[in-house]
Amino acid sequence: MDAAEIIGQLARAEGRVDPYPLYAQAHRLGPVTSFAEDWVLACGYDSVNRVLRNPAFGVDSDELRRARFGDEPIPDSLSLLGASMLQSNPPVHTRMRAPIASVFTPRRVAALEPAVVGVVERLLDGLGGRDSGDGRGVDFMEEFAYQLPVSVISELLGVPEQDRRPFRSQIHDLSRVLEFMSDDSDLTAADAAARELGGYFATLAELRRAEPRDDLVTALVQLVDAEDARLDAAELLGNLALLLLAGFETTTNLLGNGLALLFDHPSVRAALIQGALPVGDFVEEVLRFDSPVQLTSRTALFRGLDVDGVPLPQYGEVVLLIGAANRDPARFHDPDRFDPWRADNQPLSFGAGMHYCLGAMLARLEARTAFTALLRRFPAIAPAQGAQPVRQDRLLLRGYATLPVDLG
Repeated sequence: MDAAEIIGQLARAEGRVDPYPLYAQAHRLGPVTSFAEDWVLACGYDSVNRVLRNPAFGVDSDELRRARFGDEPIPDSLSLLGASMLQSNPPVHTRMRAPIASVFTPRRVAALEPAVVGVVERLLDGLGGRDSGDGRGVDFMEEFAYQLPVSVISELLGVPEQDRRPFRSQIHDLSRVLEFMSDDSDLTAADAAARELGGYFATLAELRRAEPRDDLVTALVQLVDAEDARLDAAELLGNLALLLLAGFETTTNLLGNGLALLFDHPSVRAALIQGALPVGDFVEEVLRFDSPVQLTSRTALFRGLDVDGVPLPQYGEVVLLIGAANRDPARFHDPDRFDPWRADNQPLSFGAGMHYCLGAMLARLEARTAFTALLRRFPAIAPAQGAQPVRQDRLLLRGYATLPVDLG
């Protein structure tokens, strides 16, 4: 199987359900392979890491799209996220990221721990009362894995609790536009979600402009209104949507993937309960072994670039298989074995370089807190016997749609 065939298989439902055998085939081709005109596939850990850290490779920003395609209309979903840090290159990216990054410093994230503990305990109280006893269990994804991160990021943003219910479906639909080889139906759903979220945050921004509060929406509105205007109105809405998306989609998947791995590895569960395994080491191995983010891409911004000797023309694309890099046998011993005791475990799941995930520390804090409390409260938690888990039909964002559990 060559690189083009691997890409084709990853675009199929079977490849999305279990991409890891395809990643192993990609490794046999080498860390970097050209698979189409102006396209390169990178699966080696060092290769992916170098591209992520190299500012000569940028994201597919609105400016790049206009340079290549002229003034074609941009779909609403791409327009919303295109005004955010996610799809911006320096100097625009630097200008937007700096003020938002101040919210996610180690000191500020550490200060959030009591609030995260409180949310976890409240959700576990509710989880214990939702098992119907009919064998179908309670859906861990709906009742806990989604609720925890959306509560935390909403509190940071300043979103009232009564406004949060639509977010899961809206973000699920908006994130379709980021998926590998999305189709027209994905784009239609993503555009509708972008209009809903953009409208909601525009209204919330006006409320905070009239009545400021100690939250991130107020802080960003003040940046728009400041004399030096470090954000414009479109960038405000794009970054608020991005913070919501990034604030819970990946953490939700991290929690679901981690619990499923505990079910498959009872010795790891026992070690966590007994305190013989640091919960942080467990979380890092979940990130490596079944990453919530499986791939990303970069564009060559200049002529004369190459990826580890494979040439790429200006505006050529590099597909970066993060999930494969995290299982690179040249970087990790026995990479297809789940081993939270492995040394020097540094997965690329949160990226690297200038686009390294701002919320990585917060996601790790939420996961460590969640698994510690979950196993303390429900040490015998197990898969429900009367219902099967369902994977999301996604590749880029890998996780469960449902994960029914018996709390024991």
